[in-house]
Amino acid sequence: MIRVRVVGVALDPAQQHVILLKPVDAAAGGARVLPVWIGAQEAMSILVAIEGSGSPRPLAHDLMTAMLGELSASVDLVEVTHLDEGTFHARIVLQTPAGPRSFDSRPSDAIALAARADAPIWVAEAVFAEAGVPDDAVELQAPANEGADGPAEEKSVEEFRRFLDAVDPDDFQG
Repeated sequence: MIRVRVVGVALDPAQQHVILLKPVDAAAGGARVLPVWIGAQEAMSILVAIEGSGSPRPLAHDLMTAMLGELSASVDLVEVTHLDEGTFHARIVLQTPAGPRSFDSRPSDAIALAARADAPIWVAEAVFAEAGVPDDAVELQAPANEGADGPAEEKSVEEFRRFLDAVDPDDFQG
């Protein structure tokens, strides 16, 4: 397993959201990043967590984190375990009063929880080898909490706040 950190959330040319994961130890994955395609709402949830910006109401992952805390459980780590026909699979490992528990998860949900819990994120070496790309193939911007608090990050947070102010809950009903 290779320990990674979130280095950005971006849009690909087809306007799909991609989370970019980079090895914490540069020697572990070389000069590569792992792009993982996620939904727009998961992207916003991850951005809120890594940029440390709040939302007027708890997002789903904030609620999950609060519930875990009330149950005396915590996110120990998350793992992106394998690829199956282009679909990433992950596990969330919790510490609970009854001992460790592991749950199958979408990588976006696992990463959103890890970002809130300051839990380590790991990627299987085989996944990184298969799906990793050279880091110069994507334009990376560090999250605001890593010292890159320039206009692009501020604009992203401001755009999300405007979205939250204008969103209608009926927009999300199936």
